[in-house]
Amino acid sequence: MRILVTQSQIAQRVKELAAEITKYYDGEPLTVIVLMNGAMIFAADLVREIKLPLRWEAFSCSSYENDSSSGRLKVRSELKNPVTDRHLLIVDDVLDRGFTLLKVTEFFKNLGPLSVRTCVLLNKNVSGRSFSKPDWTGFVIPDHYVVGYGLDSNEEWRNLPYIAVKE
Repeated sequence: MRILVTQSQIAQRVKELAAEITKYYDGEPLTVIVLMNGAMIFAADLVREIKLPLRWEAFSCSSYENDSSSGRLKVRSELKNPVTDRHLLIVDDVLDRGFTLLKVTEFFKNLGPLSVRTCVLLNKNVSGRSFSKPDWTGFVIPDHYVVGYGLDSNEEWRNLPYIAVKE
């Protein structure tokens, strides 16, 4: 494996993103919705740096099977609390084509929140195949399969403290 984003680069960027998000939502009711399992570590670090009262929800869904997109969204959970009269920030790990983020955003918009915005750790910025654009991005990276910092390959490598290209 080759390290693409170091642990210290991640920590610095998470602080910067949290400062931007704190400023944007200042004084507003915010619920952070974490897409499981890949965004769990990123979201945990991010919400600890957001200097606002907020709610935290885990939402389990996936469009990946065996390291590639299946082309359909599988929803595997429900939220604990209602989202009406709240701003939603959906946090995801990787934006490849943006299919998952598009479908999840549509799903939550139908539940009547004040707004729905998105934050991704990594944006592969895949030319010509993108379904959606995130509101906040940690890092733009080349179109490689990556692991670490919550990202996996067949459920392994999530525990790496950095992001690496699986070679």
